Amino acid sequence: MPLHPRFGDPDILTGMDDIEVAIAAAEAGAAVVRDLYGTAVGRHDKSPTDFATDADLAAEKVIGEVIRAARPDDAVVGEEFGATGQSDRTWLVDPLCGTLNFAAQTPLFSVNIALRSGAETLVAAVADPLAGDIFWTAGTTSALRRSGVDAKLVPSATSRLVDIDADAPRDAELLPADLIDADFREVFAPRISSTTLTLAWTAAGRRAAYVSNGVLRDSVHFTPGIALCQAAGCIVTDLRGAPLHTGPGLVAAADAETHQQLLAFIARRL
Repeated sequence: MPLHPRFGDPDILTGMDDIEVAIAAAEAGAAVVRDLYGTAVGRHDKSPTDFATDADLAAEKVIGEVIRAARPDDAVVGEEFGATGQSDRTWLVDPLCGTLNFAAQTPLFSVNIALRSGAETLVAAVADPLAGDIFWTAGTTSALRRSGVDAKLVPSATSRLVDIDADAPRDAELLPADLIDADFREVFAPRISSTTLTLAWTAAGRRAAYVSNGVLRDSVHFTPGIALCQAAGCIVTDLRGAPLHTGPGLVAAADAETHQQLLAFIARRL
């Protein structure tokens, strides 16, 4: 069975703990995406502004091979190929978050992996294929792995940069344009986000916060990034400040002060 070159022997995978399997799967997907970036790839339309590329499909295939070799009894839910297997332990796979960016040769996309058991996210990994970064969490531990070296994720609001998810439904209660007014810009520097890589950046202190709308529970896109933010110590709630998934959307902020400032802006619009 073809696996990422780092894992010529599948026995290596079966001996790994869950977080190393997640990192291995993210690395495998990232290698595929990196190799195909900037090349002519086939496009598979879902809607005029939503499509998959051959890179999405190839990355999800190799990620699935890694997971099945390491954890053959677990279930897998992928963005492109759907669900396989039945188990309380389910791997959520988003092989290329930011497909439109990838296709337009804009270097802002990620590979997202999470393992769920019931309502709990056990481990998660988010890879930035071009930067070579892998953000990971195993419960209360979270780190950035670069060149094999791990550094603890430390949230920070110093940048004052706030990413606002651009993919909210048209009938959503809060749209990106709702927040970007003169008052908001006096406090924060807004950025329109088109990939959940920016959730990982929030956990790592590269962004002050991230705001999104919609239903995010068990999402292959959002689950890994949410887990990173929670493990790193960010304040993570719905748009009204209630526990996540009890109401619409998501606010993930580096600290309590930033979180409260964002809730005040959001409350004026909801």
